Amino acid sequence: MSCTAEELEQARKFFGNDTYATKTTGIKIDDIGDHSAKCSLAITDAHRNAYGGVMGGAIFTLADYAFAVASNFNAVQTVSVSSQINFTGMAKGKTLIAESSAIKDGRTTCLYTVNITDELGTQVAFVTITGMKIGK
Repeated sequence: MSCTAEELEQARKFFGNDTYATKTTGIKIDDIGDHSAKCSLAITDAHRNAYGGVMGGAIFTLADYAFAVASNFNAVQTVSVSSQINFTGMAKGKTLIAESSAIKDGRTTCLYTVNITDELGTQVAFVTITGMKIGK
């Protein structure tokens, strides 16, 4: 990855319109590249389930947002049509990090992976998302 400061600001401004992910959940875009993105979420009590772990919905929201940024920045509008999440471990740190990248970017469909860890390197989830390009 490694975008310019201008590209990062442009992405943050555009995807800031996803107020559920950015305002309600608190997800930030950290880096963006060609069909790739790195996003993070500072874990708060609002993200925790009754047992104290990070709620699966918060983890999935982070994955979905990272996919949206990676597949849509400076590209044809793309939406997810299917996704598969595998929860692999409990976060031990204070921040979740999602790294999304394209496995295949075709004319009308695409396939992305999203790897979610915490800042300590703990594997939290692995996600695959199939997208469909609906824009021109």
